[in-house]
Amino acid sequence: MTAVTVPGALRQGVELARKDLRLELRAGEALLVTAPFGAVALLLVPLAVGSDVPLLRQVGPGLYWVVVVLFGVLVTLRQSAVDDPALAAMLRLCGVHPGVRLGGRAAANAVLLLAFEVLLAPVAVVLYDPEVSGWPWLLAALPLVAAGLAVLGTLANALAHGLAGRTTLGSLLVVPVALPLLLGASQTLEVARYGRAPWSWLLLMLTVDLATAVAVGLTARHLEEST
Repeated sequence: MTAVTVPGALRQGVELARKDLRLELRAGEALLVTAPFGAVALLLVPLAVGSDVPLLRQVGPGLYWVVVVLFGVLVTLRQSAVDDPALAAMLRLCGVHPGVRLGGRAAANAVLLLAFEVLLAPVAVVLYDPEVSGWPWLLAALPLVAAGLAVLGTLANALAHGLAGRTTLGSLLVVPVALPLLLGASQTLEVARYGRAPWSWLLLMLTVDLATAVAVGLTARHLEEST
């Protein structure tokens, strides 16, 4: 078993996250490919519904979160097809704990997902003109959803490692578990619109984030013991 100090683990995790983000900046897969498709998905609903402004204003926030969750799964699983077993072996030889590797991956995915959410938000506002009286609560919902999807995607990647078609399998694992995040995010704005504090929904999303983080830690421990 590899002994890892907390400062050393944090430093390694930050470096791994920076590596993933640099690769994403070069490839542009998440923000330059997935984000435009998400914007098109938001555009299709007004085209189908027509000019029913009250209806669009009512369903807009919920549709935004649906697109964020569905396309966010693609963002967080983007590395499944390019994971290199040789890289994982090299990290093990360098003394990088599996938990550090998974933590760095989750952190990079969280940053990308947050950027994805921020890019789609103006599109949703322009298309749906939603009631934004409770928008300050959005500042809490956005990072909670991004972190939850990032950790869920990291966990799905780890569980499906080595399996054929693991990108598809990862999506099937993430989407059902992400439903509490979708429900919590959509209800946060709905409750805030009526002047009430949506603490219970924020707590639901935080609970999902923490539970999946614990699951990632247990998975990392299993990976360490199996090597």
